[in-house]
Amino acid sequence: MLYTPRFLFLILIFLIAQNGISQNDTLPEDGKLIIGITETPPFVEKQPNGYSGLSIASWKLVNEELQAEYEFKEYEDLQSLLNALETGEIDLSVNPITVTDQRMKIMDFSQPYFISHTSVAKRQESSLLKHLKNFFSWDFFSVVFLLLFVIFIFGFLVWLFERRKNHEEFGGKFKGIMQGFWWSAVTMTTVGYGDKSPRTTGGRIIGLIWMFMAVIIISSFTAGIASSLTVSSINDEITGIQDLERFDVTTVSSSSSQELMDLYRIETNLVKNGRAGIEALLNKETALFVYDEPILKYEIQRQNLSDDLEILGHSLKKDYYSYAFPRDSELLKQINPILVKTLKTMEWSTLINDYN
Repeated sequence: MLYTPRFLFLILIFLIAQNGISQNDTLPEDGKLIIGITETPPFVEKQPNGYSGLSIASWKLVNEELQAEYEFKEYEDLQSLLNALETGEIDLSVNPITVTDQRMKIMDFSQPYFISHTSVAKRQESSLLKHLKNFFSWDFFSVVFLLLFVIFIFGFLVWLFERRKNHEEFGGKFKGIMQGFWWSAVTMTTVGYGDKSPRTTGGRIIGLIWMFMAVIIISSFTAGIASSLTVSSINDEITGIQDLERFDVTTVSSSSSQELMDLYRIETNLVKNGRAGIEALLNKETALFVYDEPILKYEIQRQNLSDDLEILGHSLKKDYYSYAFPRDSELLKQINPILVKTLKTMEWSTLINDYN
């Protein structure tokens, strides 16, 4: 059977029309998408003329091909935004929402468009202040007090034997005890001034025992004092999530950081957003603020707080930011291929470089 060119042309027009219908049949009836957002600089920022940020820019690139009408619907905090996604109040969100196993149970996610990390911010401390703090710590003084107590015990024992027969060097009650303390300290440190020495048999036996014991004790106590001077610095080093248990921790409510803290049963204070967490650090209301690293960096740089706050070098976990959709959304199937293609463009590479 032969097909005329006109007939083939009509078939082609029909197929193109069908394809156009299939590409837009997932849009709302009025053709306008409702995109939920909450202000999260530098990804979503509210400006006098609208919204800007890396996430907003990524959506505009996607919509160049999608050609959908849309409007942004702003929510007060992340929890309200997640609730809107769960109930289907909005069609999608382009906010930097981290993909987690708990969230995947109640919503769908697109291809990740940004890789982030969960990190820890803390107040800056000068090295001098940190060393002084360690030096005057309770651990340091407890070791010193114990050492003085042992010295006193052996000085007291020598005084008991020497106070009568060696009255010139250990005579008197209070004065004699102090002389015994002095002899014990000199003997332990092997200084050996020779100004005082036991003369009785009992005193010399105590002295002999103390000489041998002092060799062991002085090395042990020296190690204990050194340890007490460094233990606070070690405690300040956070290399894993469990290390956070020793500190007062704050994070953002309903964030993936809170999920992480709950998973490891770490008690945390909750704030509405990253700015509130930074303020809590500055006001000394918390010791650590756990949140998304790029948001922390942006807030510290924006407020010129590099001399006041720092982000620890070890991150707690890797995060993936994606567009979020209500569960079983057909819109995801339409947007996901466009998003993947967009991430390969020079425009997106330029945006990432500008952000960095």
